[in-house]
Amino acid sequence: MELLEGIITRRSIRKYTDAVIPREKAEELIRYGMYAPSAHNRRPWHFVLLDDKKIFSRILEFQPYTKMLANAQWGIVVCGDDMLSLTPEYWPVDCAAATENILLAAHGMGYGAVWLGIYPRSQRVDAMKDLLNLPEHIHAFSIISVGVAGQHIAPPELFYADRIHLNKWQATSGE
Repeated sequence: MELLEGIITRRSIRKYTDAVIPREKAEELIRYGMYAPSAHNRRPWHFVLLDDKKIFSRILEFQPYTKMLANAQWGIVVCGDDMLSLTPEYWPVDCAAATENILLAAHGMGYGAVWLGIYPRSQRVDAMKDLLNLPEHIHAFSIISVGVAGQHIAPPELFYADRIHLNKWQATSGE
């Protein structure tokens, strides 16, 4: 798949087939995540690879929008590391870039995936820390649910020319 086409056609896929994705392919997705840009190239991320259905059901107890994990092959938890980050404000931005890389890589490899938010909801961050036994300086940012796509979603038109401003803010007709 051509890169720019992949950016336009990537969708959040929440339904998966029973087809198996080998662990090596899940680790390959994480590799692509590690190539994301980060502030001062600090790369303050860690990844927890999940395939335990009991853990998936426990996550649903504190993050109600994770039902698709029940049929996912893998969950990838993207975590930020205070000790590797330039400042506490930057690890979430860096982890967002890694999350997006993984989503694009999953699409490019023919898999379905969806970003499931953990950060900035402190209750979710704390619950993931407890569930996964994360050290104090490690914080769960997101979960990426991955499986072989069981649905196809056509890309909508998401380009809004009225949201482009040249050199300064220019009011649009809706303001």
